[in-house]
Amino acid sequence: MAGWNSVTLTMMGRDVEGITELSYNDSEEKENAYGAGKMPIGRGSGNYAAECSITLFLEEVTALQQSLGPGQRLTDIAPFDIAVSYEYQSIIYKDRIRNCEFTNNSREIKQNDKTVSMKFDLIVSHIDWNII
Repeated sequence: MAGWNSVTLTMMGRDVEGITELSYNDSEEKENAYGAGKMPIGRGSGNYAAECSITLFLEEVTALQQSLGPGQRLTDIAPFDIAVSYEYQSIIYKDRIRNCEFTNNSREIKQNDKTVSMKFDLIVSHIDWNII
C-alpha cells in the first residue's frame, strides 16, 4: 500500500518537507450529443481545467517569504512547476503540476494548536500524469 511516506514533492528547486497535505485533479467538460431518437449519437468535449492545493507549515511559508525579499507576496512568485513522485510496489510514479501560482496568503491560528499550518489554493495550467 502506498502512503504519505512514499510521496515526495519538489517545488522551486527543492524537496518540500513542511507539507501536510496535497490535492490535485483535472477534468474536461464532456456531454452527450443527441440527434434522432433518445440515445446519444456522439459526444462533445469542452474546456480542460486543473486544480491544486497544498497545506504548508508556517516554517515552510516563512522560508518561502524570506526568499522573496521585503514587500513581496507569495502571489508575486512567477509560475513554477510542482513535481510529485511516489513509490508503489518498487516503481516510482511521477506527476508534474504545471505553471502553478499562489492565489492566496492567510494565517489561521487557534488556541491549543500544536503546529501552525495553512492551506493555499494554486492556479495551474495543466497536469502531466505518470511522466517518465
